[in-house]
Amino acid sequence: MELSVTPPIHQQIIVSGVGGQGVLLITRLLAEAAMMKECRVLTSETHGMAQRGGTVVSHLKVGDFSSPLIRPQAADGLLALKPENIAQYSRFVKPGGWAVVNSPAAISGYTDFSVISVDADTDARAIGNLKSVNLILLGAALSRTSEGVPLLFCNYPNIQAVLHQQYPDAPQTLEKFLIALNAGFSSCRFF
Repeated sequence: MELSVTPPIHQQIIVSGVGGQGVLLITRLLAEAAMMKECRVLTSETHGMAQRGGTVVSHLKVGDFSSPLIRPQAADGLLALKPENIAQYSRFVKPGGWAVVNSPAAISGYTDFSVISVDADTDARAIGNLKSVNLILLGAALSRTSEGVPLLFCNYPNIQAVLHQQYPDAPQTLEKFLIALNAGFSSCRFF
């Protein structure tokens, strides 16, 4: 009788946006999902001039790592809440990696890794919650694969469980978050 062994999770992700877009929320949800899976997780974030619309970037490592910062060309993926964030942080994505970018149009010019554009702003307007771009982008990333393998180490039910765990006493907030996550997961606005 053969036992199948699940390989350990080992993933590095950059999350980028501007202050107020929810970069830290995405990072926290992913970190909590990793801990629910009993994985080691390290995070680090740079806030900079976030309160004035400046860039916020977060590093997330899931697996056996000793430092929270991701080196250039080492990230498995990039979640970019603004189209210009891909230009700023593409140097971190390794060859064969991926980027999921909030953009109203396809983004070209990157040949070392795949780029998936998601019009999360339009989806946010459609559900009546302009502040939900972050969760829409995360939902979209959860729905995508690269060569048949999910982009992220966790799945949609994992993030739903984290949201339920984090917001048990805020049913209206929880409902808004779940609607946004589902909008991204089921979106047809991929380029």
